[in-house]
Amino acid sequence: MPDFSDGNGASAHVDYGAKDIQVLEGLEAVRKRPGMYIGDQGPRGLHHLVYEVVDNSIDESLAGFADRIDVVIHLDGSVSVQDNGRGIPTEYHEGGGKSAAEVVMTVLHAGGKFSKGAYQVSGGLHGVGVSVVNALSSWLELRICRDGGEYRQRYERGVPVTELTRTGDSSFHGTFVQFMADDEIFSTLEYSSDTLKGRLRELAFLNPGITITFDDRRPDSEGNKPQLKTYSYEGGLRSFVEYLNRGKDAAFKPPVFIQGGKDGTTVEVAIQYNDTYIERIFAFANLINTVEGGTHVSGFRTALTRAINDESRKVKLLKEKDANLTGDDLKEGLTAVISVKLLEPQFEGQTKTKLGNGDVKGIVDSAVYEGLKIAFEEQPEILRPIVDKAIKARQAREAARKARDLVRRGSAMNKLDLPGKLADCSNRDPSQSELYIVEGDSAGGSAKQGRDRSFQAILPLRGKILNVEKARLDKILSNDVIRTIVQALGCGIGEDFDPSRLRYHKIFLMADADVDGAHIRTLLLTLFYRYMPQIIEQGHLFVAQPPLYRVQEGKKSRYCYSDKELKEVTAVSASKNAHVQRYKGLGEMNPDQLWETTMDPENRIVLKVRVEDAVLADELFGILMGDAVEPRREFIETHAREVRNLDI
Repeated sequence: MPDFSDGNGASAHVDYGAKDIQVLEGLEAVRKRPGMYIGDQGPRGLHHLVYEVVDNSIDESLAGFADRIDVVIHLDGSVSVQDNGRGIPTEYHEGGGKSAAEVVMTVLHAGGKFSKGAYQVSGGLHGVGVSVVNALSSWLELRICRDGGEYRQRYERGVPVTELTRTGDSSFHGTFVQFMADDEIFSTLEYSSDTLKGRLRELAFLNPGITITFDDRRPDSEGNKPQLKTYSYEGGLRSFVEYLNRGKDAAFKPPVFIQGGKDGTTVEVAIQYNDTYIERIFAFANLINTVEGGTHVSGFRTALTRAINDESRKVKLLKEKDANLTGDDLKEGLTAVISVKLLEPQFEGQTKTKLGNGDVKGIVDSAVYEGLKIAFEEQPEILRPIVDKAIKARQAREAARKARDLVRRGSAMNKLDLPGKLADCSNRDPSQSELYIVEGDSAGGSAKQGRDRSFQAILPLRGKILNVEKARLDKILSNDVIRTIVQALGCGIGEDFDPSRLRYHKIFLMADADVDGAHIRTLLLTLFYRYMPQIIEQGHLFVAQPPLYRVQEGKKSRYCYSDKELKEVTAVSASKNAHVQRYKGLGEMNPDQLWETTMDPENRIVLKVRVEDAVLADELFGILMGDAVEPRREFIETHAREVRNLDI
């Protein structure tokens, strides 16, 4: 950071001088602006602390020195990560003026991954290292075993409070880090077990030589301690694809696995088609989930299309008169995992999760094309089901195009072309407009009467929305409810989606707080996630939270949004004469109550829909909305205890 305190340069204002320049030493900058280093100070940033420490252990695995990582959430809420790698160096560091371990823990961007000699390839999204974790923790304990000794050091808010001291002998080798996230920094210190398990499972798939254990020692609501989870997949990406395709009928088994590379870049790809209509491609660069795609995905798509067309013509599955299959034809039912490892990854895009290295496209294209040619020659039976499915998909896309034309004709900004069920708002500025998609005519009527007409539009849903997880796009667009939603939004669907035409920048899903309402919300979320994901990515989708109870005491009434809140209210203020009303549905509220509790921007409680983990989200939608019964039963049995007072 340049030092402006020497007075060089003219002052832009007489009151602005050297005294106004603040130089943040060491890790002070991290504590001052944590969002710059970990994304945010909410749940995402909290979990990122764990990922940063785990990534250091993964680097040891990639370098061939570690094959086990143990992650523990302790009873006090702290997290520990231990590996059996080489252990952070403990000797004196000439440049840092302290032990090498203390340099790693206290200096930004210090570590082996910045030296090509220590790690050829390293994971980690931001690469900010364990020093940022140290800075944002109220305390951190470091234990290192190497060279026959055990060393310990303690830090508090990034500052060492003990020296790195040899505490004894040890035949073990590796690094142990335990930290407590700082409640002065984070809005929550509650880790999501599912979120961490999803990422650890992902890392185990991507690193087939490693075993990762996860031990959440916090008791659940029943006082039971969850079981230790172990993730180890010798099949690597092949196992990953098989996991993603659980409960689906695969077109061929096992998945095709391809390896290749050039100039220090390695490529691994696993491919399998199934009986669904959804494409699932998960791409990784240096173990980072590149949710926005990039050059490696472009190379894969080009090679897949070219290889299938070339081989199909060679074996006469495609005749001379037949047009080539397109990339869109080949998407249906495709599950693929792409993993590239490279020396100098270049990330771009809004969330820095899009790979930009230009040479990677050609490397992946070549590796996948050659790999598929070999697979088709060795297993000729796998090609026909792919081609048959692609031809059916092409026919369905033609039908879908006609259905989309009908939707397009009814999606113009002109009010006369909007669906008749829509009660539109008067504001024509999308950034100032809201749409409530409401379950049922009764609730829709209350919402229409209770809303602020200037900026709130209401779309009541009448009829059953289709489960898009089980249907092709042509059938989806023939569903009246879905067509009505698409027409109201005005931005198209699927490959026709255009975010600039979205008529409302806040879209609320409002349904009853019962089983039927939850089902309708899930159907709607599936529609948005599968065919209009940009609405979620750009932060436009919300779930309204109507109250569960109304407590009336004389002329005073209070609303409760959970059983816990009701218990607290009745314990403190409710008299024997208090009346507790349990809302069975939105239709039981009069317009004023619905406005006051669920639609008034000053008072309403809403949940913003975000995709924190794309692999986990895809898995859950597949489980909840797919054809397979057994995975859904397992999910319900596992999570049933988390549900309270379910109305059936």
